[in-house]
Amino acid sequence: MVTEIKFLNKWSYEGVKVEDKGLQAYINLKPMVYPKTGGRHARQQFYKSKLNIIERLANKLFVPGHKGKKHKYTSGHCVGKTLNAFTIIDEAFEIIHKKTKQNPIQVLVKAIENAAPLEEVITYQKGGIFVREPVVTSPQRRVDLALRHIAQGTYHKCFNKKTSAAQALAEEILGAYNKDTTKSYAYEERVRREKEAASSR
Repeated sequence: MVTEIKFLNKWSYEGVKVEDKGLQAYINLKPMVYPKTGGRHARQQFYKSKLNIIERLANKLFVPGHKGKKHKYTSGHCVGKTLNAFTIIDEAFEIIHKKTKQNPIQVLVKAIENAAPLEEVITYQKGGIFVREPVVTSPQRRVDLALRHIAQGTYHKCFNKKTSAAQALAEEILGAYNKDTTKSYAYEERVRREKEAASSR
């Protein structure tokens, strides 16, 4: 008898869909109980897209990264504890499930789709001047940026605050899912980047 494979034996992958056709090849939803590959695909091209999307989120939560050139927020003291990351994700999924009554994996996927920017601005030197030009963001970078901003938004909401990491992650995912710029740093960052690109045309 074959039993269904669920994330942490709780959350089902069944019926979870990626609606954004541009991201379908880059959001991996292969069912895994404990998505930890230990860098198995690191030597392959586009290896990140072969990782389960929850594992990629956990990897981003290890070290969210700093904000701004002067490191307004720095995460240098964070450590890569897999158990801690999956505990935070599991607790956040519980909160999401209570609030939405939906599969939290589907909510996460939709949040990533909403937080993934379509355009951004690049700067390059042309002669003696610096030129800013809008470009279309590649699908893999879109997913990378969405996950990075979700992790950073989570970190900023709970660092030196009474909010727990799980509550902050749940709020960040729900904010992006609902396209709420006041509650989601990731979605706010998408809007900012696309406005910047539009104004550079």
